[in-house]
Amino acid sequence: MKLYAGIDLHSTNSYLAIIDADGKRVFKEKLPDNLATITERLSLYSGTLEGTVVESTYNWYWLVDGLMAAGFAVHLANPAAIQKYSGLKHADDKHDAFWLAETLRLNILPTGYIYPKDERPIRDLLRKRSHLVRLRTSLMISLQNIISRNCGFKLKPDDLKCLSDNRVAPLLEGNEDLAKAGQASKEAIDALTRQIRTIESFIEKRLKLKEAYRHLLSIPGIGRILGLTIMLETGPIERFENVGNYASYCRAVSSKWISNGKAKGKGSKKNGNKYLSWAFSEAAELARRFGDQARAFYNRKLNKTNFMIAHSALAHKLARAAYYIMRDQVPFHPEKIFT
Repeated sequence: MKLYAGIDLHSTNSYLAIIDADGKRVFKEKLPDNLATITERLSLYSGTLEGTVVESTYNWYWLVDGLMAAGFAVHLANPAAIQKYSGLKHADDKHDAFWLAETLRLNILPTGYIYPKDERPIRDLLRKRSHLVRLRTSLMISLQNIISRNCGFKLKPDDLKCLSDNRVAPLLEGNEDLAKAGQASKEAIDALTRQIRTIESFIEKRLKLKEAYRHLLSIPGIGRILGLTIMLETGPIERFENVGNYASYCRAVSSKWISNGKAKGKGSKKNGNKYLSWAFSEAAELARRFGDQARAFYNRKLNKTNFMIAHSALAHKLARAAYYIMRDQVPFHPEKIFT
């Protein structure tokens, strides 16, 4: 008799549900988030268990890795693609767990990619770097605004990040309050800059671009760190059926629903990989600043719309280019996307 298991995973507990080949409920229990306990319950049915479904929540690593190490066939469910059964008036953890098992039984389970365990730590370190960069950017914008309001001009980002020379203090030294605000911001920016550089140095010694991803560096705006970020966040490019799927995964496409020229709602902007979205946004900004053809494309868009849409359009172009570069292992050809 074939059995199918579903686990509704939460931060402190999980609900385990098991059904048979006819959809009959065989087992249900709320369990603490303890690998030994969950494994022990599943082991009672290991001889006939076809698979176990775990929803892709923020904390799935320990459970999926542990169950796979114990020999269970594990499926990672994509929560954004799972369709709830129609007519549902009530839902709870028990219903969710049984529905996960049911989708596996019916062979309609939308699965997520189980990223290789050995590569996750270095990917998480790159994610921490991007987090620090975003924090530093917010501090830099705040400090730029203080200087603009009080000095009448905008200090360049490179001047704000400079570690060898404090170019902020002389601008605000005429007012004790402003000087203190500038000092607090500058010291925080410098501390983050040092941490970011330390992480970059560590990563560049530990990790190199794989052969299939080497041409990412030919894309304007993408250097070694962003290239490594895209490589690790993308994984095997073969898991994306086409360029549209990849661009959507990078959050580089619109989520609006339009019918007969009218807006009919919108999808979730959070669907996809936020780290790839950030990486291509960073690449677009750098390409705009330092790439002639990318800047020309951006300016053409800017003349027709606002800077946010122009920036997003450029990021979308770069994401599409990256897909073909990784799939076909060819260098970047600007004439194919900027003309």
